[in-house]
Amino acid sequence: MLALVAAAIFALALLLDLVEANVGDALTPQTLMFAGLFFLALHLGGVGGSSPVNGGWRGRGGSSRRR
Repeated sequence: MLALVAAAIFALALLLDLVEANVGDALTPQTLMFAGLFFLALHLGGVGGSSPVNGGWRGRGGSSRRR
């Protein structure tokens, strides 16, 4: 999920850079690039991955459990 957020931020940064939009000093393509890299690093670090809620980790049986 965080990789999708990073991809959306990278797309927005690319779009702002291509049209040379001026949206203020705080929101620059470089700032968005760093935000995208931050979310990508979180994704690669395992944050926001599978959890017991969505059937991850050792979720409710699966194929490894014998009956």
